[in-house]
Order: sequence, then C-alpha cells, then structure tokens
Amino acid sequence: MAGHIFDRWFKTITDADGKTIRVKTDRHGVGLRYQARYAGPDGNRKNKSFPDGQKRLAEQWLNGIMADVARGDFIDPNASRQTFQSYAEEWLTNLSGDPNTRASMESQLKLHAFPRIGSRQLGSFQPSHIREFVTQLEASGMSGAYARVIFSNVRAVLSAAVEDGCLRRNPCHSRTVTPPAMGTRRVVPWEHERVFAVRAAMVERFRPMVDVGAGCGLRQGEILGLSVDDIDFDSGTLHVVQQLKLSLSKAVFAPPKGGKLRDVPLPDPVAEALKEHIKRFPPVVIKLPWMRANGQPVTRRLIFSGPNGGHIWRTSLNEDHWKPALAKAGVIPEAKSREHVGAREHGMHALRHFYASVLLDAGESIKALAEYLGHSDPGLTLKVYAHLMPSSRDRARKALGRALRPQGPED
Repeated sequence: MAGHIFDRWFKTITDADGKTIRVKTDRHGVGLRYQARYAGPDGNRKNKSFPDGQKRLAEQWLNGIMADVARGDFIDPNASRQTFQSYAEEWLTNLSGDPNTRASMESQLKLHAFPRIGSRQLGSFQPSHIREFVTQLEASGMSGAYARVIFSNVRAVLSAAVEDGCLRRNPCHSRTVTPPAMGTRRVVPWEHERVFAVRAAMVERFRPMVDVGAGCGLRQGEILGLSVDDIDFDSGTLHVVQQLKLSLSKAVFAPPKGGKLRDVPLPDPVAEALKEHIKRFPPVVIKLPWMRANGQPVTRRLIFSGPNGGHIWRTSLNEDHWKPALAKAGVIPEAKSREHVGAREHGMHALRHFYASVLLDAGESIKALAEYLGHSDPGLTLKVYAHLMPSSRDRARKALGRALRPQGPED
C-alpha cells in the first residue's frame, strides 16, 4: 500500500449540491495536523505526525521512508528507539550456544557496557559514540585483551540489531573505529629448571599433569579430561578430543576449545610418566553430561582423578596444589595466610608456553605448532609466539656468509 499524508484538521465532504468541499474537523487547531501514513515491510500500518505548516517536510519524510522500503533498507522508527540495554538483554535471553559464553557476555555487558552506552537508542548510534566508548575502556585500567572482549560483545549486539532491522549499519565496523589496543605484553616462557622444580613440588598424584602440559601442550581442561582411551602408546600419539569444564558451575565434558580436535606427538618421557601413573593410580570411570548441565551423559575413563575417586575440580587443583607448588618452587611468594597471591601469568597455561618455546627453538614451523596447540589460525600462533622464534637475521647472516665465502677445490 502506497503512503499518503492525512490531514487531521480538514476533511472532504460532498454538499447538498453534489460539490466536493473541505470542512474543518472536530480536531481543527488541536494537536499535530499532518500524519504521514505508510505500510512497513511486515504489512502493518505505521505513521508519524507533523505540525501545521510542515506538510512539505512530512511529504519529504514519507518519500524517504517509501524509498527505504523499496530498497530493502527500511528501519522501523519504533524499533530504532529501543535502548541498547533493553535490546541486549532481550538478545541475550534468546542467545544459543555455550551457557558459559552467554553468562560471561551478560556479566561483561552489565559491568562495562550498560553503564556507558546502555541508555542510548539504537537508531542514534554513530561511530563517534563507539570511539568514545573505546576511549573509556582504555582509560579504565583494564587489560587490553579484556577491553577487546567487551568491545566484541558490543559489536555482536549491534550486528544483531542491524539484522533485526533496528539499525541501518553497525558503527563498530566504521573505518574510523579502532578496537582497544592489546598492549605490548609478551609471553615469557619458563626455563627448563622452573618446569622441573614445579613438577617436583606437585604431589605424586598430579605430578604427570606437568609432563602432559609441558610435553604435549594441552590446556588445563584438556589435561583434566584426558582419557586413557585417548592415548596411543604404540604410535606415540595423544588424541585431544575433549576437555573437562564447568557449565554454569556444573562439571561437563566438552570438545576442546573452538571444537578443534587434534593429534599431538607423545614424547617418550611423557609416555613413561603416564604409564607409571596409570599403574599407581588406575583410571577412574566418570559419567558427566556432554557440553551442558542437561546434556546427554557420556562416560570416560579419566587418567587424572581426585583422592576420593571423582573428577578433579579446577579451582581445588589450582588453590590446593598448583599454587602451593609454585610457591615451593619460588615462582610466587609463600602464602602468609591460607590464600596465595594471584598467579595469572603462572597458571598451568605457562606449560603450553614452555611447550611452544621448545618446539620453536628446535625449528618447528608455526603451522605445525598451531596444529599441535589447537589454534584455528596459524596467524594467532605467530602473533603470540613470533618473538620466541630464532632470529631470522642470524640465520640470514650465517647463510649468506657461507654462500659468499670463497670455495676451495676441496669444497
């Protein structure tokens, strides 16, 4: 249905002589005079009112709306008036996928996005508002990596708003908008001596975890979810096919991070440590849901288990065993009370960094290392570990020196 302008103050009637005349309505002189009426893409009638003397402006506005409808660029004015917070809350309610991811996004938006841009209407967003938001995040003192996560969450919400017809384009995608800076912090891998010291400080039941982390590059959740069926001692291969994680505080089995299944070489020292561990602490049959607390139950024979025979809780492992081992090895200070100081850069992930540094020093390629680490993009591996690679300048100097040195008959 084509749009038209409706005049609330006058109406057209036919008089007794059959002539068409305009007469005042009961609303003459009261309220806004002109109402631009049109049908949206959903078929529902919509309108906007204009005061007396602005009929041309109403016509221009209606023509623009009708052109947007024809091009498929129509944005519902009512939807665009919804605030960022109200839309984001509704979007989160219907967001599928990992419940942990949804819970994290909800928490991050509540803490850092809603107080800053939550009251802004979707249709009013401009790149300048996002640039200001990024500046505020960077000035808050949070890490660059965390600020980028928050920025990504806001970008995801606004992308959904675009797809739902509440916003014409996502201002986060503007060429003038730059995500928060990551900073210049570099990975500093542990030396061999530190790995051995921490391993020696761990209790016997958990000591082989250090071997698997440092010798195979597994994440902590992958170590905790390692099953005896995932190890092929004959071929020297470890299959990384699952992890043990929490889904809304409930323990579950799930695929490795990013769903990246992989095979990694199993070094002889790690294989020997695992064989000895299996003899000393036989695998335990554990039944847990798959991916979600209400997921389909699956059964695994876990290599690592708690003293009481159940699966290992990550928090208990970190607080009761890993941090005390770090303190005993001199990595962090001894606890003055029951709690040790924070050790984010010295978590079990440090074993993965050690693993990467050893392989790069041995000349392994970034592509192979990315595969072993379970990175979906070798570019990410290169970005994190490029500074650990042997100097290409030294390699080039030595190669050219050999090539340009005069060669004798015996050479």
